Amino acid sequence: MSILTDIVVIIALSTAVVYVFQKLKLPSIVGFLVTGVLAGPGGFGAITEIHAVELFAEVGVILLLFTIGLELSPRDLLRLRKAVLGGGGIQVSITIVSTMLIALLASTDLDDSIFAGFLVALSSTAIVLKSLQESGEIDTPHGRTSLGILIFQDVVIVPMMLLTPLIAGTTGGAPATDLLILLGKSLILIVLVVVAARYVVPVLMHRIAATKNRELFLLFVVTLCFAVAWLTSLAGLSLALGAFIAGLLVADSDYSHYALGNVIPFRDVFTSIFFVSIGMLLDPAFVFSEALPVFLLTLAVVFGKLLLVTVSVLLLRYPIRTALLSGFALAQVGEFSFILSRVGLAEGLISGSAYQMFLAVAVLSMATTPLLVALAPSITTRIADRFNGQVPDETADDISEGALLIIGYGLNGKNLVTAACVAGIPYTVLELNVDTVRRESRNGIHIKFGDATQDAVLVHAGVRSARVIVVAISDAAATARITERVRTLNPVSSIIVRTRFVTEVAHLYSLGADEVIPEEFETALEIFKSVLRRYLLPRHEIENMVAKLRSDGYEALLGDAPQTAATIPMPDLDIGAVVLDEASTAVGDTLRSLDLRASLGVTAFAIVRGKETITNPDPDSPLQARDRLYIMGTASDIAHADEILRRGEQSD
Repeated sequence: MSILTDIVVIIALSTAVVYVFQKLKLPSIVGFLVTGVLAGPGGFGAITEIHAVELFAEVGVILLLFTIGLELSPRDLLRLRKAVLGGGGIQVSITIVSTMLIALLASTDLDDSIFAGFLVALSSTAIVLKSLQESGEIDTPHGRTSLGILIFQDVVIVPMMLLTPLIAGTTGGAPATDLLILLGKSLILIVLVVVAARYVVPVLMHRIAATKNRELFLLFVVTLCFAVAWLTSLAGLSLALGAFIAGLLVADSDYSHYALGNVIPFRDVFTSIFFVSIGMLLDPAFVFSEALPVFLLTLAVVFGKLLLVTVSVLLLRYPIRTALLSGFALAQVGEFSFILSRVGLAEGLISGSAYQMFLAVAVLSMATTPLLVALAPSITTRIADRFNGQVPDETADDISEGALLIIGYGLNGKNLVTAACVAGIPYTVLELNVDTVRRESRNGIHIKFGDATQDAVLVHAGVRSARVIVVAISDAAATARITERVRTLNPVSSIIVRTRFVTEVAHLYSLGADEVIPEEFETALEIFKSVLRRYLLPRHEIENMVAKLRSDGYEALLGDAPQTAATIPMPDLDIGAVVLDEASTAVGDTLRSLDLRASLGVTAFAIVRGKETITNPDPDSPLQARDRLYIMGTASDIAHADEILRRGEQSD
C-alpha cells in the first residue's frame, strides 16, 4: 500500500509543481526535478519506498531510449548528416576535451575528468525541441543545426554508457581486452539488428497490425522493447542500449509512427518518475551551503557550452548568427546526463559531493534555458552586427536594376525562381545553407550565400536596386529583422513577406512590409476551398468567396496597421495578368471591341508582347496570341476576366 501512496504523492505533487512552472514558462523537466527535491529525503520526506520508485524510473529510461531509437530514421539522418556528424561530432569532442583539461588542471584524476566531459557534452533534447517547436523555429537554419547536434548526442549516449565501466576499470580485465570484447559484442548486435530489421520485425509487425487490435499491437511493441533490453543485459551490455536497439528495429518499419504514438504516453509518465527520482537525490542543504560554487560552476558550464557550440557550428561554415543561436539553445546540461551520472556513481567515477554539485548545476542550467532562448535574438543581432562590420557604400555590379531579390531557397523560393525564369525577370537568391548554395549554383541558379539579417550582405545582393524583395524563410525573428533592414536600405521597393502565423502580420507591416502572406490563414482558405468543392459548388463561386474572405480576412487581421510609403490605400484594388492562348477567340479583337470595363469590370493598362512592353495600349490595336494583358480591378473580377479572356468567350 505504501508504494501506491508514494505514486499518488508523486503524481499529485508533480501536477501542482509543473502547473506553476508552466505559468512561469519554465521547463516541465525542471518541475519534475523540483518535485523530487520537495518529496525526497532532503525535503518533506513524503516518499518512503525509494527503491520501488527507482524501479519505475528504470522503466522510464528504457522507454526513453526506445523512443529515441524509434524516432531516428535513416532518411532524417541523411538529411541532417552535416549537422549530425559534423556539428555533433565536433561539439561533443571539443566539449569532452575542454572539460577534461579544465578538470585535470583542478587536480582531478584522468578517468574522472573524461567522465566529467561526458556529462557536460550532452544537452537537453526535450527542452530544446519543445522550445523550437513552440516558437516555430524547428525548420530554421539554427533549428535544423541544433536538431542535428542533439541527434548525435542522443546516439553517442549509448557508447558513453558502454565506455563508462571501461574508464572506471570495473570490468575485471585488461582495458584493451575489455574494449575488444565490447566492440565484438557491439558488432554482433549490429548484425542482428540489420537482419531482424530487414527480415523478422516487419513481418511480425505486419501480422500483428493486420488484426487491427490496438491493444495487441501495443503489447507486441512493449514486449519487443523489453525483450531486446533484457537480451542485451544478458550479454553484459546495458538495458538502455537494448532499448535503443529495439527502437531502431521498429524505426525502419511501416508502423514506426503508429508504435511511437502508442508508446509516448507511457514514456512520458515513467520518464516523469525518473526525473522525480533524480530530484530526490538532490540535497537542498548542500545547495544552500555551497551556493556560490554552484552559481559560478553553472555560469561556467552555460557560457562554456554556448561558446563551444558556437565554435562547432562556425567550423561548419555557418554564419555567426546561426552559430550563436545554436549556442544559446544548447547551453544546458541534458537529461541523458542524469542517466549517465547514475552509471558513473555506481562505477565510482563521481563522489557523493561531486554528484550533488552536478545535480545542482544541471538543474540550474536547465532552468536558465527559457531565459537564454528569449534573450538570444537581440543579443545575437548585436554581436552579428559588430562582427560583420559597417555597410559598404557601393552595390554589387552584377545586380540588374529592378531585379527580384528572393531571400530563402525553400519551396517558395524555388517556385519564385522558376516563375522568374519563365517571365524573364532578373533575380538573385540569398540562402543561408552553404550546401544548397553550392549545389544550386552548379545547376545555374543565381544564388548567393549570406545572412540576410546583415546590411552588408543585403547591399552586396543588390537590395538598393531591387524592385521587389520577397522574404520566404521560416525564422520569425530573422524575418522581422530582414524586413526592417530592407525597408531602411530601400524605402521604395515592394516587400512581400511570408510568415507562418497570423499574429505576426501586424508587426511585419509596421516594420515596412507591403504585403504579408500568413501560411496559417492561407492554409485555412485552402481547406475551405476543398470543403466547398466536395459540396459541388461552381468553381467560380468558390473563387469569388475565397477572394472575398481573403480581402475581408486580411483587413480584419491587419486592424490599424500603418501604411508604408509603397502601399496604395485601396484594399479592394488588385492587379493581374492574363495570357491569351493560341486558340482564344479574343485574339484579333481590340480592347475597344471587348469593352472590358463594361463587360468584365476590369481595366487594361499594359500589354507585354514578346520583349516589348506596351503601356497605355491603343484601344484599336488587335490583340495577338501569347499577349500578356495586365488588368486592374477587384480580385474576384480579375479571376472572372482571366477565365473569360483566356478562352475568349463572351461575358453574360
